[in-house]
Amino acid sequence: MAPTNTGNEIKRVFLERYFDIFKKFFLKEFDKIILGIDPGTNILGYGLIGITNKKITLISTGVVRMSKLENHQLKLKKIFESITHLIEEYYPDEVAVEAPFFGKNVQSMLKLGRAQGVAMAASLVKDLPIEEYSPRKIKLSITGNGASSKEQVASMLLTILKLKALPKELDASDGIAVAVCHYFQNIQTSKSSYSGWKDFIKNNPKRSS
Repeated sequence: MAPTNTGNEIKRVFLERYFDIFKKFFLKEFDKIILGIDPGTNILGYGLIGITNKKITLISTGVVRMSKLENHQLKLKKIFESITHLIEEYYPDEVAVEAPFFGKNVQSMLKLGRAQGVAMAASLVKDLPIEEYSPRKIKLSITGNGASSKEQVASMLLTILKLKALPKELDASDGIAVAVCHYFQNIQTSKSSYSGWKDFIKNNPKRSS
């Protein structure tokens, strides 16, 4: 009978534990960690930044792809699981989410609103404070122009974060932009800031009915 753990398996477990310890040590260097989320029903972008003495450092960024999932329910499940995983992996102190843009397609707006709600729910379950920002507010905060393109926002982020390159996916850059916008706004108390389910319901009684 073959042994339960092979040499490669033991090595893999050791490396995972070593990386986890190193990552926790690295994350403790920051005064605050912010998770920025750009919700989407096919692609969700996210960015995590660390703040130390007013210096912004990009910790991680990426996208969650859902276009191949069969239905909207599975996509919502994927969003919840992905945000939960990010929170458990990087221990953010605050979460910032881009609010849905009200377009002409009602069905698309409803789906996008659900995606945002599920992302917020994953954060609220972890008792993390959340802030919402409109797309215009985010662009204005990053570039000084509320009508900037995604490319212009990404270009300005390179300067702000002092990076040579950003991910090719603009949705990932949007996630970073949401987090940076939240840091720039530095709002501690707001009607759209929630520290948990009770606070969320208190500020949004109509959403609980």
